Amino acid sequence: MSTGIASSQDGFFSTSFVRLFITLTVLFATYYVANVLYDVFLGPLSKFPGPKFRAVSKVPGLYTTIIGRDAFVRTELHTKYGPVVRVNPTELSFNGGAEAWEAIYGFKKPRPVRDPQFYAVGVNGCPDVVTADEENHARQRKILSTGFSDQAMKGYEPLLKSWAQTMITEMSKLANKDGKLDMLKYLNCTTFDIMGDLAFGEGLGMLEDGELSPWVQTIFAGFKAATFWRCVMQFSALTNWLVVKFLFNSKQARVKMWENFEYCQSRIDKRLEREPAHPDLWSRIRSKSESAQNLSRDEYHSNAVTLMVAGTETTATALSGLIYLLHHAENRNALEKLKVEVRGKFTSVEDMTLESLVRLEYMHAIIQEGLRMYPPAPSQLPRTVPPGGITVNGQVIPGNITISVHPLSTFTSPKHFKNPERFRPERWLGDPEYQADHLDAVEPFSYGPQNCLGKSLAWHEMRLLLAALILRFDIEVVPESKDWIDQKIFILWEKKPFMCALRSASTSP
Repeated sequence: MSTGIASSQDGFFSTSFVRLFITLTVLFATYYVANVLYDVFLGPLSKFPGPKFRAVSKVPGLYTTIIGRDAFVRTELHTKYGPVVRVNPTELSFNGGAEAWEAIYGFKKPRPVRDPQFYAVGVNGCPDVVTADEENHARQRKILSTGFSDQAMKGYEPLLKSWAQTMITEMSKLANKDGKLDMLKYLNCTTFDIMGDLAFGEGLGMLEDGELSPWVQTIFAGFKAATFWRCVMQFSALTNWLVVKFLFNSKQARVKMWENFEYCQSRIDKRLEREPAHPDLWSRIRSKSESAQNLSRDEYHSNAVTLMVAGTETTATALSGLIYLLHHAENRNALEKLKVEVRGKFTSVEDMTLESLVRLEYMHAIIQEGLRMYPPAPSQLPRTVPPGGITVNGQVIPGNITISVHPLSTFTSPKHFKNPERFRPERWLGDPEYQADHLDAVEPFSYGPQNCLGKSLAWHEMRLLLAALILRFDIEVVPESKDWIDQKIFILWEKKPFMCALRSASTSP
């Protein structure tokens, strides 16, 4: 009898638990669906166009990012939906002109702030000029900017010319052997050796070896890995916690990150303990910085890593893309004009000065057009809107959402440029055919108080290295690299070897 009563009670409680579980599940699902429907159709971002499935979930955007296609998908979305698109439940993408650049990245306060999940602090826990808060960014930037001033550039001229000549010399050895080399690899070797000399007081030996160092190869591999893990972290609070706890904070990962960090740390410490043989970034910065404003040793370390990454790969990428575009059959006229301008002005790298290169108007226009069509930093730089919201292009944007100008779609938009798919340097030279172009929509170095600190150095490097290559070689893109520019994007372009055939230019000595 008692056994029967106990069994009945167990069955009752079991049935009740199941009913309660089902009820709670239904209530939760109803609440979730109601929230999603409200957010999609009545929420603060509901007025902005875009595919509804992207307004419902982050998953579509995370997926296209992981497979390296999100930048191209965003470009397609802007073509379909217009200058502002809702690309996920809490993010807007702008195909922006000058007004959008100013509103999102400009000087007016309160301005959107950098998305902390995108701009992670380095392994030593010390924010650099990219990841610091607004106050510390301004302090660090003021100090570091002395190393990138016009006066500083004049001091670096012998160093830059020396590395340009070394690049030509090393390339010539291969050209004389079999006439073919990986242009991208040699440009990366050059830009890393230059920045090594400027940041550490010595090159990294990569041009001499003709190979990227393991440290640089790790950096390049890290962009793709970082893209994947950032997407996993953005999926939910749980996945974010799991990645941080069991990946980033694991002993093995910490050891590997410290090994990579110490590559720069040891070199910058060695550099700061001695006087340089020639002017470099730190000699300029330390001579101009008051002691009260100076960088801490940890900030030296953090910023050295940032400068080595940001001041190298993107310059080599821009030049590689430009060389590819110039040697496309449709653009041969532009290439011939550039040869005439450069070879008519110089007979050797030694003849070149940074000042004389600035005066080559056609080369300047060619570089600008290359940066437009193949921006070295094609992905968006996310910002978080302040709580009170802002206005962009006449539209009120609510607070606490993510916004950005998408460079690739902006620079190649028919809204801003006539025949945007065509390489036309003349659009930068006042050609009446392109007078309606919005040239101020192109900001390859970003915009505002947090734009690229090394913009001036990058421009001087691009002019000098391009002029040196055009003066010394006739270049041909070999068949195996005819589709080189068809690449995926994982923050930066995922580039294949760029094989070119070189022969000595007939007019060079």
